[in-house]
Amino acid sequence: MPASYAYLGPEGTFTEVALRTLPEAATRELVPYVSVQSALDAVRTGEAEAAFVPIENSVEGGITTTLDELVAGQPLMIYREVLLSITFALLVRPGTKLSDIKTVTAHPAAQPQVRNWIKAHLPEVVWESAASNADGARLVQEGRYDAAFAGEFAAARYGLEVLEADIHDAENAQTRFVLVGRPARPAAPTGADKTSVVLWQRDDHPGGLRDLLSEFATRGVNLMLLQSRPTGAGIGNYCFCIDAEGHISDRRVADALMGLKRTCLQVRYLGSYPRAEVESADVDALRRGTSDEDFVAAADWVARCQDGRF
Repeated sequence: MPASYAYLGPEGTFTEVALRTLPEAATRELVPYVSVQSALDAVRTGEAEAAFVPIENSVEGGITTTLDELVAGQPLMIYREVLLSITFALLVRPGTKLSDIKTVTAHPAAQPQVRNWIKAHLPEVVWESAASNADGARLVQEGRYDAAFAGEFAAARYGLEVLEADIHDAENAQTRFVLVGRPARPAAPTGADKTSVVLWQRDDHPGGLRDLLSEFATRGVNLMLLQSRPTGAGIGNYCFCIDAEGHISDRRVADALMGLKRTCLQVRYLGSYPRAEVESADVDALRRGTSDEDFVAAADWVARCQDGRF
């Protein structure tokens, strides 16, 4: 029996479409789960080899459900990411007209991407959240709601019609998905990588966030995501989810992480992995003094000073 990949289901989600773009998905059993939490828990318990879940979209930023699951509980690690362009279709039972729609549903992350369209075309409609966009389509099929925002490809799966297609408030909207597994040695660097961590401050003090960010800035490490999440320990207590350019094997990234480990209450490493859909021109040139060779040369100079050979 092939190893399984868990994913946010049911069948017909954008998550499933993105997952099937991975070559290794063809050799795995793809198993839908009802929530991000249950998919990740399947990895933690050994029920699945890995889980594939959404983590960020270009309209609303980080997907808090996924970030919170990676912040808490038994550690997991990100191994791959996929970017998928997103447009929605309004799916209805056959014969439904726009004027018939009083209730709509979709995943909560979909609402910010279609709210202006709703305001223009369905101003009186009642929105209810679903566990996923495909689950919203299933609920429409069952008669629970009048319409669902989902991928156009989900219509046939749930016996629905596409009433409106190509719905989006923001041009070129994308969602980022990640393949998450149990902790292990990260893949070798590709030269276009990303490293993800979660940071907890030792105490709240003026300039605390600046101190954390300076560990990256002084080493020329660019940040691609910075999002605070409540720790649950009371108002004002936050941790910080960060995506940084580079691989943990890069001297500048490793040095930044060592600095953070010294100064933070806790650092959770979430993995170093290839960036999705990166053109060579998109990889920024390293700032002067931040290459591996520069770090080696500086360390050698310190060693020579210590030996009196400067």
